Parts: sequence; structure tokens; C-alpha cells
Amino acid sequence: MYLALKVSDLDNVATVFAEGIQAGAEIEVRDKKGESVVIRALDPIPYGHKVAVREIETGEQIMKYGEEIGVASRAIAAGNHVHVHNLDSMRGRGDL
Repeated sequence: MYLALKVSDLDNVATVFAEGIQAGAEIEVRDKKGESVVIRALDPIPYGHKVAVREIETGEQIMKYGEEIGVASRAIAAGNHVHVHNLDSMRGRGDL
């Protein structure tokens, strides 16, 4: 089983700390309280990237470390890889 960490209760993504996660793999998502839940990867997820820990609707804020890091550019299912293909960054844009 692979490991991902969720730092804040506000987070809807967790950071993966494992190499070689393929679609179908089980990921244990641990939080800061030591509690964990197991989700199934729907996509390959590289080390250090994000995995959705719950359903995220189009336009919903993506929360990591308790901070908004962007918005979902399309619907994201729990277990999906979250990256530039489904997240619009809000940092440093200057146009919003």
C-alpha cells in the first residue's frame, strides 16, 4: 500500500509520498491526527503530486495545506491525480 499525507482538515487533496503508483493501487491517506483512510488511485500519480481525497466539482477550490491553491477546471473524482490538467492555479496570475 502507498502513502499520502493530508495536512489540514480543509484539504481535499493529499500529497503522495511513494514512487510508481499506478491506476488501481491502494493509497493510505493519513492526516495530522494519525487517522487514515484508504482510497484507490484512478490514475498513475507521480511522487510528490496530489491525489483527490474526495469528489471535487468543477469550479471548486482545491485545498492543500489548508490553503487554496487553485480551482478545479473539471470534475475530479476521489483517487484522481490532481495537477495542471484539472487544476487552474490562482497564484501569481494577476488577472483575477
